[in-house]
Amino acid sequence: MAVLAAIALLPSLALAQSASSPPLPGPWKYAASVYGYVPTIGGSTVFPVDTGSSVNVTAKQILDRLKMTYMGSFEGHNGVWGFATDLVYVDLGNAKTNSRDFTIGNIGLPVGTTADLAWDYKATVWTLAGQYRVWTDPAWTVDLLAGTRMFDQRQRLNWSITGNLGPISPASRTGNSTADQRVWDAIAGLKARYVFGAQREWSMPLYLDVGTGQSDSTVQVAAGIGYAFSWGELQGKWRYLSYQAKSGKAITEMNFNGPQIGAVFRW
Repeated sequence: MAVLAAIALLPSLALAQSASSPPLPGPWKYAASVYGYVPTIGGSTVFPVDTGSSVNVTAKQILDRLKMTYMGSFEGHNGVWGFATDLVYVDLGNAKTNSRDFTIGNIGLPVGTTADLAWDYKATVWTLAGQYRVWTDPAWTVDLLAGTRMFDQRQRLNWSITGNLGPISPASRTGNSTADQRVWDAIAGLKARYVFGAQREWSMPLYLDVGTGQSDSTVQVAAGIGYAFSWGELQGKWRYLSYQAKSGKAITEMNFNGPQIGAVFRW
């Protein structure tokens, strides 16, 4: 619905551009931000096993062990033209005992079969886009954007299965496996910022992009609120990012959904 609303809004923004005051070319204006993003991570991955079978794990929990992370963005504007880049790197993991959040091949798990699972996850999400400002006034700025996003991830699973496995080979009871994937997608979207308050100290940042390419589809949505200071502003957002892989891939889907808090420096 968010995508449809944005598409419906674009013609009116284009028509209304003549009524706004487009920014004139001049000195570049920049903004850099550092932030923390703490999402719930969900998805499904098929880990190959030497026996010719596979272990399929569905992740639907908040990862509880953060090893390393870097998150930041940078953008610049000159007149109606601009650019933006955003980088997220995470290295995290999780462990579950007596879990049934897995399958082996296409065979259902017998009753009483569980596993101890240890999952390590590394991911880099890099977005690079050009921007064109279609609306600006004292309250609103609206930019169309187009560019690319790279999603590189590596997962490693260690498992120890207990219980009756029936026809499944005992060699699959314990082991480890990895699944890697890197995809590049073209994206297009919309970014807006609404400023309000007695001193224009409050703002509402809004963001939407959709894309496809080496993945079947990707969607990113973010919205929040900010408070301005002399050096920039503090922002809190809710951010959602999802990927659907094309058929036959080991990592079939991944999504990130949760709060983001950061500081934006402007000059």
